[in-house]
Amino acid sequence: MLLQLYSLVVLTLDLITLLCGIWLSIIVALYRTLRPPPLKQVNGEIAMVVGVGRGVGREIAIQLCQLGVTVACVDKDGDMCESAARQAAKNTGRARAYVCDVTDKEQVQTTVESITEDLGFITMVFHCCAVPSPRVLLEETPEIRKAMELSVISHFWLLESVLPGMERAGRGHIVALSSVAGFSGGSSRSGRVQLSTAQFAVQGFAESLHAEFRQSNSNIVITLVHVYPFIVGAEMAKDIRFRLPSYFGTMPATEAAKKILDGVRRNYAEFSVPGYLLYLGHLLRILPKKASFMLRDLLDTGVDFG
Repeated sequence: MLLQLYSLVVLTLDLITLLCGIWLSIIVALYRTLRPPPLKQVNGEIAMVVGVGRGVGREIAIQLCQLGVTVACVDKDGDMCESAARQAAKNTGRARAYVCDVTDKEQVQTTVESITEDLGFITMVFHCCAVPSPRVLLEETPEIRKAMELSVISHFWLLESVLPGMERAGRGHIVALSSVAGFSGGSSRSGRVQLSTAQFAVQGFAESLHAEFRQSNSNIVITLVHVYPFIVGAEMAKDIRFRLPSYFGTMPATEAAKKILDGVRRNYAEFSVPGYLLYLGHLLRILPKKASFMLRDLLDTGVDFG
């Protein structure tokens, strides 16, 4: 009897502590929404940016150089990779080009070894090739294996190669860019099931890493960025129907990259571009399915994706 009473008291205290902790975390989160944490300094870091050939990846490489980061520009297209490296290093920055297909494990290992030998241990990784371009979403239906290898499996090859160096350096920051399709699935009517599945997998990958590094008390930070593909590149606006134009406009890749780097420098675990989509995605998850579909219909872009 006494043992049961003791167990009940302990359980009650644990529940009270848990509830207090939850409310405190909610208050802190609300406070941080109104007053974001300061931007950390990244001067002197060595960043590997995967997918610098165009768009946001290229702009991230350029802006990292402007912040004093040494950038390893990685892309499978040699010409575009060299062009991005030259543009990034133009303003007194330090950048080098490395041609690599990140879906090939051996190429990834060789490339990381070359970067470490040339520049030093990699302390930041930006995986920018998981977000499908608007043109791909509108015109193409990617092959299933290719979509999974590029968006998901390549993360494991990168992680396996860069983690030892980050552990030796005593710090690290892994940034995974994902389409907002990681919030809600695409329609098979548009042939986007494989893309949506890959984006959901990226979110699971990031959350699993959070749990693993939290248990090991690692100094490695994980950031998951949800990007709305149609928001980048005003040239795509003519192909898309905006039900709510004042909310779903477009922005140049330069601005999108700046928002991404601001979130990364604040060590956010998860955020979106634009910012309100993170909250919209969470809302879609807690609503009943029918209500969720109704809200998605209201925000329809004319392309059934995300």
